[in-house]
Amino acid sequence: MKAAEAWNGSLGRHWAAHADRYDAMLAPFDAALFDAAAIGVLDRVLDIGCGTGGTSRAAARLAARGRVTGVDVSEPLVARARALSAHLRDGAVTFEVGDAQAHPFEPGGFDVAISRGGVMFFADPVAAFTHIGEALRRGGRLAFVCPRPAPPGGGEREALTRLASLVGGDHAVDTSVAAAMASLSDPERTGVVLEAAGFEGVSVRPVSAATRWGADAADAADFFLSRKQGPPVTDGIRAAAADVFRPYETPEGVLLEAGTWVVTARRPY
Repeated sequence: MKAAEAWNGSLGRHWAAHADRYDAMLAPFDAALFDAAAIGVLDRVLDIGCGTGGTSRAAARLAARGRVTGVDVSEPLVARARALSAHLRDGAVTFEVGDAQAHPFEPGGFDVAISRGGVMFFADPVAAFTHIGEALRRGGRLAFVCPRPAPPGGGEREALTRLASLVGGDHAVDTSVAAAMASLSDPERTGVVLEAAGFEGVSVRPVSAATRWGADAADAADFFLSRKQGPPVTDGIRAAAADVFRPYETPEGVLLEAGTWVVTARRPY
C-alpha cells in the first residue's frame, strides 16, 4: 500500500482522531525544529506534511505578521487541522491538501519551509526537494526533522519490535509507512538528495528526546493497539502490550527515548 493511501485511510483517520496524543508524543522535537528554522515575525512559512497543524500553528505564533501554509496529502488530517486552527486570525494559517512533490506552489513565495516528520514519503525525493526549493525565495531556508535509527541492542528498539509482533501480519499500512519513514535515515544520503535538489549548506545533526506514549502502561497499550486492524484485540494481547510498556513508566508517563535528525539547508542566492 502506498503511503498516500495509508494517510487517507485508517492511519490518517487515527492520527486525526488522536491529534492531541500524537502532538504530545512529537512535541519534544519542536524546540530543535524551530531553533533550526529561525522563523522571523514577517516570514512566509511552508509546513510540509503538516498533519493536524500543530507545527503550523506554532509557526504562526513566531511569524506573527507573516503567514503559514500547511500542506498534507491526507484529507482527514487537513480537515482536522482546519478545525483546530479556526480560532486563529484570518490568513495566519491556511491548509491545502496536496503532495508537496508536485503541488502548485507560488515560485519564490516562501521564506522558510519546515517539516516535522513529513518529508520521508516522497516517491522521488530529489524531484520533491527541487520543487520545494523552487517555492522558496533565493536564500530561503529549509529545516526538517526525520527519524534516526535506534541503536542496535537498545531497549526501546527491542520494545518497539515486541509491540510490532503483537499486531501480527494484518498491519500492511504500518509496514509501508515504516519503510518510507526510514528513507532519510542515512544522513549522507540526505545530503546527497538535498544537494542534487539544488540546496547548499546542508547540515544534519542528531537530537534525542523522550516521547510520551501514555499516562501509564495500560493507557499506552490501549493507544498503541487502537491502531490495529483486523480481528479484535484479545485480553492477552492487551496485557502483553502493557507488559512491554511497563518498564518505561515514570511519574510523567510512559517515556521511550527516540532519536531524530534535524536537517537544515538553504536555497542559493
